Amino acid sequence: MGTPPSLMQRVPDLPPGIGSYRFLYFSDLMKRPVCAGKIRDRVGRLTDLVFALKEPYPEVVGIYLEHGWGKPTEIIPWDRVLRIEDDAIFVLPSEQGGSYPPFADQPGWIMLDTHLMGRTILDMDGRRTEVVNDVHLLEAKGRLLLIHVDSSFNGFLRRWGLGRIQGFKEDLISWKYVQPLSLEDATITDKVSLSVTRKQLKELPSEDLADALEELTGNEQEALFSALDSEKAADTLLEAEPRAQRQLIANLRKERARQILGEMTIPQLANLFTVLPHDDTTEMMGLLPDESVRRIKTILAAREAKASDLLSGEFVSFPKEAKVREVLEYIRRSGLEPHHLSYAYVVAPESKLLQGVVDLRELLLAGDEITLGEIMAFPVVSAEQDDTQEDLEQIFAKYHYRMIPVVDAQDRILGVIRYKDIMKTA
Repeated sequence: MGTPPSLMQRVPDLPPGIGSYRFLYFSDLMKRPVCAGKIRDRVGRLTDLVFALKEPYPEVVGIYLEHGWGKPTEIIPWDRVLRIEDDAIFVLPSEQGGSYPPFADQPGWIMLDTHLMGRTILDMDGRRTEVVNDVHLLEAKGRLLLIHVDSSFNGFLRRWGLGRIQGFKEDLISWKYVQPLSLEDATITDKVSLSVTRKQLKELPSEDLADALEELTGNEQEALFSALDSEKAADTLLEAEPRAQRQLIANLRKERARQILGEMTIPQLANLFTVLPHDDTTEMMGLLPDESVRRIKTILAAREAKASDLLSGEFVSFPKEAKVREVLEYIRRSGLEPHHLSYAYVVAPESKLLQGVVDLRELLLAGDEITLGEIMAFPVVSAEQDDTQEDLEQIFAKYHYRMIPVVDAQDRILGVIRYKDIMKTA
């Protein structure tokens, strides 16, 4: 298995005198047959690889075999490994004959599948999180070293047996920058730390960041959250569990809290305040405009909150004469978040009368010179401004739209309500 010379340059400080080498991915070795001498003498399949944590790179200790059905596990010391081939891994027979020694964990050992694959990486300096999708290994003169973790989509595909589908950008992170929080934590937690510089947190899903925050406490949690911009912090806070929400709010400075709350919709704020202590809720409300506080209190006070209290003014609308090309150009320039772009509403310019709706997917498939009036759907499923939260839940449950418009008695659009704002507060 050859590797381009350019990749070799990404492995700093290799042990001297390694001579010939090749690169392997752990996911390609998983479940590979292990044979004692000949291909027909199969002793099991590789379940995991055990490494000793050393500087500069961990070095393999042995092959871990797990047989199931109540049979004891085994470890094949690496000095018993003869060669790794595409169809099998060949090893010397056990010195005692029969089975290899049972596996017994040792201080300073780490197992690739058990302790790394699929685990969250926490950047305690730059506060970024990644997921380990694969582990990149270097085989040289009988030694096998752990040199990179792979957080790319290619690694994800290999992990699920889809390695033949390639073409995505590699994202290999040198092990020099990836360390367990401690030798003990490597075996009892699902976190590893990453000491590289700060990356683009905005590219990471808010739910992943929320998961990472929930695993941290105290200064580490505060450090990670403080690195997020206001918009990302708001999305992440809403995805977090109530306990983490309370911890994060308690540590916010007033101006920072004002910025984060300003990124949330009224229903989202109401939902957040339901899990906060009374004193924190009172303090947070003091940072909001009076009209927002009134609407939030209406929602908190009763299930009879009206659609006019819950709506958001963040949506896109165009006249029916607008061409697809013009709409797409506007959307690309707008910088709007994806949740604002589920639909384009067709609205009469002067009266604001709601005339139709176009799903964003329809826009992408339509010809550039087609007008919205030619592809819009009508009449539009909408809510009236006096509909209660219960009415809105029923509309969302029936139609499963990502967003519904709110109109007045003359069918003039007043705003929109997003699915996650209502159904999450139900």
